Amino acid sequence: MSNEEIEKSTTDAEFVESTLETEQQGGGAESDVIKQLEEARNKADENWNELLRARADLENLRRRHSRDLENAHKHALDKFVTELLPICDSLEYGLDAAKTPEANLEAVRDGMEMTLKMFMSSIGKFGLEQVDPQNEAFDPELHQAMAMQPAEGVEANQVLTVMQKGYRFNGRLLRPAMVVVSQ
Repeated sequence: MSNEEIEKSTTDAEFVESTLETEQQGGGAESDVIKQLEEARNKADENWNELLRARADLENLRRRHSRDLENAHKHALDKFVTELLPICDSLEYGLDAAKTPEANLEAVRDGMEMTLKMFMSSIGKFGLEQVDPQNEAFDPELHQAMAMQPAEGVEANQVLTVMQKGYRFNGRLLRPAMVVVSQ
């Protein structure tokens, strides 16, 4: 309660006391004023209690929102990491198979290709796509030219070689593809 509210309640109490004294001395109209004053006080108390409840509800809502936001940040990558676990397992199986004396290079290569496909499929579910511009026109928005090379039978500004593939995440370029471009 603020100082003004305390002073007001003190002056209200004094008013009630003086009104009661006046009523005891024979005033009938003052009793109506006292009833109205008591009703007004009761209404003010109700409103004050509603305000306190509303403030408490707002504070609880703020705390709950803060806790939910913290949990969302903490567990944001759970689904992504869970999707990558089988790929990790596949890589471990491939390494174990390559370490055996009867390891077959063709089988290891096939396993690596399958693991790469599994990886690209998994990250594709989350909006990551590969930029592989082999034999396409050079696009400075998606490609970074590392060198230019004359090439017979190829138009100018065509991608000849992809040195490193690029990646986009949900339509936004993360890394441009590094390419060699025809002159």
